[in-house]
Amino acid sequence: MTNWPALDWTHWRETAIGLQLRCQIVGKVRLALTPWLNHSWHVPFYLTARGWTTSAIPCGGRILQIDFDLIGDAVTFATSDGGMRSIALAAGTIADFHGEVVAALDALGAASDFDGSPSEMPGYPPFADDHEQRPYDAGAARDFWRTLIQVRRVFYQFRTGFLGKASPIHLFWGSFDLAATRFSGRVAPKHPGGMPGLPDDVACEAYSHEEASVGFWPGSDAYPHAAFYAYAYPEPAGYAGATIAPDQAAWNADMREFILPYAAVRAAPDPDAALLAFCQSTYDAAADLANWDRDALECPIGRPRVPRAV
Repeated sequence: MTNWPALDWTHWRETAIGLQLRCQIVGKVRLALTPWLNHSWHVPFYLTARGWTTSAIPCGGRILQIDFDLIGDAVTFATSDGGMRSIALAAGTIADFHGEVVAALDALGAASDFDGSPSEMPGYPPFADDHEQRPYDAGAARDFWRTLIQVRRVFYQFRTGFLGKASPIHLFWGSFDLAATRFSGRVAPKHPGGMPGLPDDVACEAYSHEEASVGFWPGSDAYPHAAFYAYAYPEPAGYAGATIAPDQAAWNADMREFILPYAAVRAAPDPDAALLAFCQSTYDAAADLANWDRDALECPIGRPRVPRAV
């Protein structure tokens, strides 16, 4: 259990909301500067040895990279011509953090014209108008990041068993979830939209192709528990009644997703095996019920230094 930290949404709620809003500000910078990539894959963050990163953002003829350093409690800005700036991850207002981000971008000669309102977080004001003092529990933020490290490791192992189109394992700052998605290769029916805080054209593009997705989120006011989720789009007939492992996983009719409590994985004798079983069984149900060409799409789980047999 030492590798899987305890996560209690009610304990670190204020830090979590503040951290997500700060991530949204930085994410909006990447969104503003990066050409659109299918399924919004141009907007998420990726885990690093110290936190997470935007990776390389086009910035004229240069590269801009913005990193959240959860060990050093800072957000760092670097450009490929040697420019660097850093701002603290600490208690304070979102408005002040927003102002510091804009000032850092301006100092580096990077565009600071980005959307100034939160996404997928209804009820929160524009960043520049959010003057509420927010705490910052650095230890809780690090526990969240260390949890993501373990989750990504298992998700990556699962991803190696698929030959078809599959997403990177990425951290979406809109919903604050770490996600991995597999695709059948077939076009999906047009998504109806209507997702809170997400423009319909973005939702339609994100769900343009048939998919099976698995992910993890730390909790929210709507669902105040850290949990894993899995869903299929379009949802095949019989999916909600499928048999899923481990036993603690269950169908949530409101969310139209399978949910596995993080606490159940953390307490399992083998957390890796429990989470991998959830990934595999939810995918099996989606792929079988939707008649995916599994023989063409799948391969054995990868092993270090062993090429896939062809």
